[in-house]
This record gives sequence, structure tokens and C-alpha cells, in this order.
Amino acid sequence: MATITTVVIGAGHAGLAMSKCLTDRSIDHVVLERGEVANSWRTERWDSLRLLTPNWQSRLPGYGYEGDDPDGYRTMPETIAFIDRYASVISAPVQTNTIVTSVCGNDTGYAVATDQGDWQCRTVVLATGACNIPNVPAVADAVPSQIANLTAAQYRNPDQLDDGGVLVVGASATGTQLAEEIHRSGRPVTLAAGEHIRVPRVYRGRDILWWMDITGVHDERYDEIEDINRARKIPSFQLVGTPQRATLDINALTDIGVNLIGKFAGIQDGKAQFSGSLRNLCAMSDLKMNRLLNTFDEWATENGLDDEVEAPHRLPDTTVEDSPPLGMNLTDGRISTILWATGYRPDYSWLDVPVFDRKGQIRHDGGIVDQPGLYLMGMQFLRRRKSALIDGAGDDARDLSDHLVSYLAG
Repeated sequence: MATITTVVIGAGHAGLAMSKCLTDRSIDHVVLERGEVANSWRTERWDSLRLLTPNWQSRLPGYGYEGDDPDGYRTMPETIAFIDRYASVISAPVQTNTIVTSVCGNDTGYAVATDQGDWQCRTVVLATGACNIPNVPAVADAVPSQIANLTAAQYRNPDQLDDGGVLVVGASATGTQLAEEIHRSGRPVTLAAGEHIRVPRVYRGRDILWWMDITGVHDERYDEIEDINRARKIPSFQLVGTPQRATLDINALTDIGVNLIGKFAGIQDGKAQFSGSLRNLCAMSDLKMNRLLNTFDEWATENGLDDEVEAPHRLPDTTVEDSPPLGMNLTDGRISTILWATGYRPDYSWLDVPVFDRKGQIRHDGGIVDQPGLYLMGMQFLRRRKSALIDGAGDDARDLSDHLVSYLAG
């Protein structure tokens, strides 16, 4: 068994950011990765996906964007190359193709078992991310057998789908992007929309995430939020990264012919049931969007920016038919595939440490886990609103590595 101070599990952008901060603080460590660097980006994304954040916002400790298209959005091969190069630039001590099989506490810290040998360490950083297992609702088990069930992690492009209609469940960034792509392939698409957050891609001439950055919204801390548990469950923005900087929302989808229905509620006797709350959910999304844009307008005025950006504007309200259907027959041949774009959950099946709450979530305070010497990285709103973004990993890693050093000092 090898001995080291810190084991970082996961060599995505979060694990590598932590590795850089540990190196800067002279903490000997190893980064264990089940596949290659940026493994999830390589293996669990659809072909046409681009980052939702503009290129300039890919900022990691000691590293950033160096190209000539700062306002563009990286493709997946470009994203993989970016993270791969970061690992090389910072000389991260990554051990690839190493599957962690268990992490257990002991008298001197933690024992980390892998299929390539075991490690003894004083501290562990869990940087495997939040998107390990598709969060498919139990109702999927009742889908008629003639209909193909597919998750967003399994989807690559429309060519893998059977001919016929597609029901996309979930209307956050993933669901809206897949609904558009599949509809443009010639297949009829129905989108089942639950809670979602609508925003314009560009507001007053600047990317919406530029506004989130410059106004400090992205930097809001977890200990400044009244209900952090609720904040950590908020859906992602309805966004797409395209060269045209297009806005992709429900209106854009219904304008091209995507059918809209409410939240998937259940299946009975081969018939899907949908919530009647669609109109209210869309109205709430519009309200939240306009409140956010008001925040940007107020900030621009207070900071003398009104003359440097375009005038304020608002998108039309989301259009919803008066009585959206509450049911759909799944046995009449109109739907051949259901695509579940219903989010993900982390996989900690290998973590044998008593840190889980009754819902199976890790108990932590801004990434400082409820067990001495154990840390968490790369989760939604971990320490800041931007924590799950590439741009958020650096600040979180600096904070948590500071705490880790203090812990080691006793």
C-alpha cells in the first residue's frame, strides 16, 4: 500500500483545479481517474454539444483561454483538448484507468482501494462530479416495451433513434437542445416541461453569463443564501452555445413545430399522464427571468454602464395553449422513443464513510465534508453559484485547499 498525503478522485476540471492548488501549497498527492483525463466529457456527451459558457469563461488556476474566439462556445473535442492540456501544463500527478473500489476511514486517515493498488492518505478530495448516474424517474419502468427508453447520457445523435415520434422529458438546457436537434432531423418531437429557467443568450449586447459574472451573481456564496438546499436543486438555464449566439427557449421550440406538454406525471394502462401546471410553470419562469434582467439593469445604471451596452429589452412571454393535453397514448405507434433529460445524480457507491444523509446526499458545509479530512468538489452551488462550471472550480479549490492545509497542520 502506497502512502501519500492526499488522494484526489476524479481528473475532470474540478479535480485538476484542486491538484494545481495542492501543488502550489506543496501537498504531495495523486489524482485517480477511472478512464482518461476529462473522462465524462469524452464518454457521456452527445456529438453536437458545445459548452454553454463562452470560451473566455473557461478559467482555471494558472490557465485560461488562449484562442482568438473568446465569445465562442467550445465543441466537445475542443473541451477535452483544453482540459487535457491543462493536466499537462500543471504536471498533474494523474493515474488514469484506475477505478476506485472503496474509501474507508482508519486511525491515520483514509484507505483508498483501487483495481491498480491501494493508497493510505490523510485527506481525500471527492471530485467525481454530480453527473455520474442519469436520474431517471421510476415511472420509466412502466413505459410500454415497444418504446425505446434512452437517457441523455446514452444519446449521441438522431441517427441512433428509431423512426417515429420522440418524447423528450425535461426542459432544461439538455432537454431543449435535444428536442431541437431531433426535431430538425425530421422526427416529430413532444417536449414534457417541468420547472425550468428561461434566459436570453444575449442581453443588451452581452452574453447572459457575462452579466452573471460582472454583476457578481455567479460569485454569490452558499452561506449567503437563505435556502441553499433549494438553490442546489434549481435547474440549469435554458441555453445553447451556437456560433449565432441563438436563444433557445420554449418559444423557439414551439415556433419550429415542437409540441409542448406539462411535466411527466405517470403512466397508467399504457397512457402517459402529464401535470396541468404547465402554464403556471412557464409564467413563473418568465417572472424569474425578468427579475434577473432587472438586477442586471439596476447594476448597469449604478455602475455607469448604460451608455456602453444596448438598451434594456424583454422577451415575449412564453406561449402556452389554453388547455395543454394531460394524457398521451403510448401504444398507438406515434411515439417510438422516450428520451429522459431529467438530470443526474452522483455515484458514491464506493464511499464507505458515514457521511450520507437520509436522502443519500453527502453532508457537507461548502465542500468540507462531515468527516475530518474529507472534501467535495465540482457540485452544484458547492461554495458559489458558479461552482459546477469550469470557471467555478478555481475559487472553490483555493478555499478548500486552504482548509485542507489548515487541517493537516492540526
